Formats: sequence, structure tokens, C-alpha cells
Amino acid sequence: MRDCGPLRDGGPLGIAGVALLLMAAGTGARPRPAAPGDQPRSNVVLVACDSLDGRLTFLPGNHTVDLPSINFMKRHGTVFLNAYTNSPICCPSRAAMWSGLFTHITESWNNFKGLNPDYVTWMDLMEKHGYHTQKFGKLDFTSGHHSVRSTGPAGSPVQAFHRITAFFAYPFALVWGTSWAANGYLFHGLQGNRVEAWTRDVNFLLRQEGRPMVKLTGHRKQFRVMEKDWQNVDKAVNWIKEEAVNFTQPFILYLGLNLPHPYPSPYAGENFGSSTFLTSPYWLEKVNYEAVKIPKWSSLSEMHPVDYYTSYTKNCTGEFTKEEVRNIRAFYYAMCAETDAMLGEIISALRDTGLLGKTIVIFTADHGELAMEHRQFYKMSMYEGSSHVPLLVMGPGLREQQQIPNVVSLVDIYPTMLDIARIPVPQNLSGYSLIPLLREKAESEESPRGARPSWVLSEFHGCNVNSSVYMLRTGKWKYITYSDGSSVLPQLFDLTADPDELTNLAIKFPVTVHSLDKILRSIVNYPKVSSSVHEYNKQQFISWKQSLGQNYSSVIANLRWHQDWLKDPKKYENAIDKWLGDVDALLGIH
Repeated sequence: MRDCGPLRDGGPLGIAGVALLLMAAGTGARPRPAAPGDQPRSNVVLVACDSLDGRLTFLPGNHTVDLPSINFMKRHGTVFLNAYTNSPICCPSRAAMWSGLFTHITESWNNFKGLNPDYVTWMDLMEKHGYHTQKFGKLDFTSGHHSVRSTGPAGSPVQAFHRITAFFAYPFALVWGTSWAANGYLFHGLQGNRVEAWTRDVNFLLRQEGRPMVKLTGHRKQFRVMEKDWQNVDKAVNWIKEEAVNFTQPFILYLGLNLPHPYPSPYAGENFGSSTFLTSPYWLEKVNYEAVKIPKWSSLSEMHPVDYYTSYTKNCTGEFTKEEVRNIRAFYYAMCAETDAMLGEIISALRDTGLLGKTIVIFTADHGELAMEHRQFYKMSMYEGSSHVPLLVMGPGLREQQQIPNVVSLVDIYPTMLDIARIPVPQNLSGYSLIPLLREKAESEESPRGARPSWVLSEFHGCNVNSSVYMLRTGKWKYITYSDGSSVLPQLFDLTADPDELTNLAIKFPVTVHSLDKILRSIVNYPKVSSSVHEYNKQQFISWKQSLGQNYSSVIANLRWHQDWLKDPKKYENAIDKWLGDVDALLGIH
């Protein structure tokens, strides 16, 4: 078992350090002994995709596209109707899933600030307690490694990278003299995304993403569009058929997919960024175009101020025809269909080897995709399209054809994995095991912590949003608040009466807002967290600026916002200087 690195590094983890210490103290415990008549411990397969809207896994969403593998899991297992990400962006969300802790505890603030590489995950514990472990594809939960892929058993070195190069793990070690055009999306995406997160409090408004677009590729028989994902699926299938089938001890297999995340767009022009919804005619034919809903939009003047900032930075405040919006959504659904087929390959491999009846299969995603709802694409929002994730589970001893309305979230994966492996669950986790819900047992009998709470928490501190955001989901209500809780108007949605989240009821129901805010503050001191993120952003930017020296002006002008920035570079540099205030002078930066 690896040491808990964050404690060793002496980093400012606060509560997270205590949490890690408690977890490390329990890692030597033996698995719970099987009671008489108990079945052997189950194998586990977790398939985690990127950017799949969880509403597609139940009616009416799945009328828009054919998703046979998801439907198979629904028939033979359980679908959670209200599963949420704990942070609607890749790395922080996955950090929550792999740690079992809320984002503010691990301080996974953005796509480049996640877990320490030595963090003890549920897979580490399962390996220590007798499970064979294997990981393929996208992991993306440790600091400085956005989009890292892994091939190999738990603890093995990362072997492959997606849209990154060696300098990515070392944010300030840039190779000067390389043309920006040659680096293209790589430079704009990796450098820019980080700097955009740090500078979100600066008083300027710049487009940071490409205008969303669609692209049709291949022909009617081409089903392998995202080839890198399919290669990892092939590896997982071969591992099941050639290795897992021979094991005498249980195994845990993780497969991380990039789909249905949008693809990188061309470097030049208004579409630069990760803004291309790409598919082939084969998958597009799986979409029922007539069922593709055109979302309602508020006028730009009526938008919530944070929503306006987000829409603008995502390059979505311009004019879009209904045909454009319908195509973006249809192409996204087609990408979901290809994702579903990858899940189907894993299920088929388990069935063909006779392992399906011995294996618990879990399918989920790190977050959703707005696909032009609320005049946005991508995630980074607490609206349902972004924050609602799929969560389906099937396997031995679990109920079939079950729909669970309870609110759950990705931090629940950690204790669930330990529960499956009969490993004692640490009491300090943010999440609760899903097993009592899946088996319909009284949770108080299963966990010394008592019943799971009736709420879930999600928070966001990254790019494209000019404020820390906190979401409490409970009952019919979704409460969203910002920053210190007073400087920005909160939002309150009744998801039963208003599932599209078009009517903010915060002013109409102040008593409800007060009650929900009180619950939220009992979970997290969010004004304090927002302040900590604000200071973190400043310090990171200052360190980055120092590292660039005389290259600073050239570098910052050529990030993803270059098309806007280059129109008036001095104006934007001055805005940053004003944001930094006297800090530069204090540190002697010129």
C-alpha cells in the first residue's frame, strides 16, 4: 500500500489531511468474513464515460436515441433516477469518485488541481484485499494530469496520454521557440484552461471556447469513430477473455472512455477549442430527429449574470438557427449511441466468458453535457444537462428492473466498492454505499453511520464560470448559490414543476431559500471555501507569471482567448494588474 502522499508533501489540505490519515489507519483491516451461506465476493466492472447526460438513461430522454446496452442494464439491474456529479468538470468530478470525498475537502479546484498521485483509492484497497485490478483508458483524477490514460494494473505507471505532452505534468516548464500554431489546440487548451480558471475574477469578458459545431465523418458502415476509445475497449475485452476468465480470486476492471465528450476543433477561426460534435452516418441513424427537443432560451438580458458570463466564454451568445441547435443535439446523441455500444462490448465479453452472472457492472459518467440547453454546450453548470449523470448497476444479488428515486452522487462509488469487496468502510467518507438501496435493505442496519442524507452536494470552482458555485439537491428542489452567498443572486428550481429549469423561484420563496441555505452551510462553509479558492487562483497565477519572465505578455496573449485578447492586449493586461492589486509589488514582480 502506498503512503498517503498529501500528508507527506505538507500541502495545505486541511480536512483532507485528516481524512487521509483516518483512511490510512484502516487500510490494514482484513475483509469482513463471509457469513454462512454468503456467495463469493463479486467481480466488479466500472465503465465511466465522459459527458453523458444522465437523463438519457430513463424516460423520456431515451426516446431520442437507441441505447440498447443501457436498456439491457435497466432490464437486468437498477437505474438511479437522480444521480449527480459532485463537480461538473472532468478532474474534480473524478477526484470525488476515486476519493469518496467532496471537492472542497480534497481541494480539487479545477482540471489541474486534483488528488495527489499517492492518494489511496478504492481500487488500491481492493487490490490490497485480494482483488485482481486492471485499468484501461481515461483516469483524470490527479493533479497536473488532465486527460491522462492508464494501461496496466493499479499502481502501474501511466503509459499513454491524450492531448498532452511531457511538459504538461510540469506547468511552468515550457519549451520556448516552438510556434504557437504548431502547438495548436494543445497549447491553447492546456495552458489556457488553467489560466482561465485562475483569472475568472478579473474584470474582463473573453471568449475561451470555440463556437460549437458538428462534423460528419466516414460512411454508413463506420461504427468505430472514436478509435482511441475503441482500442481501450478492445484491450478490456481481451483482458476479460484471456486473463480474468482464469482468475480464482475476484477482479475489479475500470474502463474510462472519452466519449461522448466533444472533439477538439481546428486551431484557427471561431471554432477553436473542444467544440466539435463529431460522428458518422452509422450512429446518426440511431437518433430520432423528430424527438430531438429544441431547448428554450432566456434572452441575453434576462440571463442570470453567471450564466451570461459562462455562455459568453463558451462562445454561445451569438445567433444560432434551430437547425444548428438540433444538429448539435442530434450529433451529441449519436456520440452517446457509440458510447453505449462500447458498454455493450464489455457486457458481451462478460457474458461470453460466463462471468456476467458473477460480476457487478456499474456504468456512469463524470458529468453531463448541456448540448445547447440554457444557451451553453459543455458542462461547468449546475443545470440538469451538466450535473445529472447516468448511474446503472446490475449484478448478482441485486434487484432487477428497479428505478431508484433517491438522490445519490459519485462520492458514493468509493464506499460501494468497499462494500462489494467486504472491506470495512471508513467513517470519514462523504459518500454512502449504494448497496443497501440496490438490495432494498434498511441502511441503518448496514452502516454505523445511519441512513444516507436526503440531499447531494455539487460544487464548481473552475474555468468558464466567474464564481464558485454550490448546488444542493433535495426533494423537488435544486438550490444554487454563489461565492459568499450574498453578492450574487441565488437560484431555486422546482424540478417537479419546472424540469427544464427556466423559472428561478429564489425571490418568490425566501423561506425555502433560507432553509436550504442553512442545510448547505451545515455541510460546507462555502463563503470560506470561495475565499480560499480566490486566494489559490491569485497565488497560482502569480507563480505562473513569475515563471514566464519576459515571455509573459506574449504567452498570455496567445491562449485560447487570443482572438479577443489581441484586439486590445494592454486593456486586458491592465485588468489583470488591477486584479492582482499590490500583490505583484509585494513579491517584486514587474
